[in-house]
Amino acid sequence: EVQLVESGGALVQPGGSLRLSCAASGFTFSSYAMSWVRQAPGKGLEWVSAIHSGGGSTIYADSVKGRFTISRDNAENTLYLQMNSLKPEDTAVYFCARRPVSYLTPNYDYWGQGTQVTVSS
Repeated sequence: EVQLVESGGALVQPGGSLRLSCAASGFTFSSYAMSWVRQAPGKGLEWVSAIHSGGGSTIYADSVKGRFTISRDNAENTLYLQMNSLKPEDTAVYFCARRPVSYLTPNYDYWGQGTQVTVSS
């Protein structure tokens, strides 16, 4: 059974940092591209970032470019999102999701349950 479990969400002040984690199980993690997607209160899903299965290539939404860094540890079956210089508009539930085709193709087949990030003073 494929499972994706996010953690690391918290309440943080503007300008602060957080690192989210996504523990994967039930599939060969190193064979799949992965992505982070978020949903702000009352809004639709917004893609944040994606990473190639090997971790060597990454892409970001313009809204987070230069502030967020996606990475993965294939030995530990874990996906990360380092978030720096956080803004109130980054407040959202953050989901990790598997991209079955490639890191460049915005299709998803499995999602985690999400972790809440709140940026507020």
